[in-house]
Amino acid sequence: MTKSFNALKLAEEQIADLDQQLLKRKLRITNSPCDTKALVEDRELKAFCSNDYLGLANHPEIAKALSEGAQKYGVGSGASHLISGHSIAHDLLEKRLASLQSAHIPKARALFFSTGYLANLTAITGIARLAPQGSASIYSAKLNHASLIDGVRLASAQTNASVTLFDHTQPDLLIDLLKKDSKTLKLIVTDGVFSMDGDLAPVKKLLGIAEQYDALLLVDDAHGFGVLGKQGHGILEQENIYSDRIIYIGTLGKAAGVSGAFICAQDTFVEWLVQKGRPYIYSTATPPAIAHALLKSLEIIESDEGKQRRVQLHRLIDIWQQEMVFSTWEKVSSCSPIQPLILGGNADTLLAATLLDEAGYWIPAIRPPTVPVGSSRLRITFSANHSENDLRSLIKTLQLIERQVLEKNHS
Repeated sequence: MTKSFNALKLAEEQIADLDQQLLKRKLRITNSPCDTKALVEDRELKAFCSNDYLGLANHPEIAKALSEGAQKYGVGSGASHLISGHSIAHDLLEKRLASLQSAHIPKARALFFSTGYLANLTAITGIARLAPQGSASIYSAKLNHASLIDGVRLASAQTNASVTLFDHTQPDLLIDLLKKDSKTLKLIVTDGVFSMDGDLAPVKKLLGIAEQYDALLLVDDAHGFGVLGKQGHGILEQENIYSDRIIYIGTLGKAAGVSGAFICAQDTFVEWLVQKGRPYIYSTATPPAIAHALLKSLEIIESDEGKQRRVQLHRLIDIWQQEMVFSTWEKVSSCSPIQPLILGGNADTLLAATLLDEAGYWIPAIRPPTVPVGSSRLRITFSANHSENDLRSLIKTLQLIERQVLEKNHS
């Protein structure tokens, strides 16, 4: 066996350091479809941790559509979109996605991606490249998802754009910053629903500021698409927004239950991203069978069934907000399916997650750097497939576990 070389030693030491700080992450293997019950390492657990908000990930009609798509188009696309990988299935999906946002974005056009991460990298770096070097400003919400943060960092590195962080709960502070900004291009970047807190960005207010100071507004609606709005079209529908300044990102692997993401914006912006969006240009296209399955998913989201699923989901949110009472743990006021419990320290959060596991629940501990230091939490998420009894049983279990954690700390 060869002697451990320096890079390997560094990796071993730093992994050990993460473990000591209670920050080491671990994979868990499932052996069942994504649903409210999961077979994890040969144990059935009640899952309150996935982003399958509408319960569509194991929907038989979507599974059937995926199989049909594979039979019709095969299992791979073979190349990037601009070489030979752009199928009629992709085209139909993009046109359908654009039509969903056409009431909110004039001349809407959509681009389909394999992940939300790629969509965000493409949108932010591509839009920043509209301006000459050093003449773009990016204003990014402090609690944005990692993919937005990385997109902003990459755009800054590529274009020398200036970057300013802002608190999305205090949008008026942006006004003084933008008043003094004489850059050619200004871009405000925010999540629609913040993934770790479950609160909504003040999108209408941010759009008003963008319009007043000639900025664009990029909204990553990963956790809102399918859930928010009467038809499930997302935060733009819920807030009744219409503007050609919007760059909208929607995710298709969460409420839509399948995989991928899309950018939707005014046609000219999307054409620019086709020409200059490097992650789009240089990535192999998603298998067309996935696009075919997503067409069925979108059909369900807009149907009466989709509406009933959203009604059930919001009923669960109401029950949680009304009936879940803690003595010390902090419950966040969220109108989304994301309902975090903030415990603070890593040790208490890991203990609570372990006790939940022993009680038959799968709710992982979320720790830094995913959330700020001192705000470790249990990130609880609801699915339309959860029943009211499922939720009330969880509430009782959590209240018992809170007492157990407190007793351990006092012993």
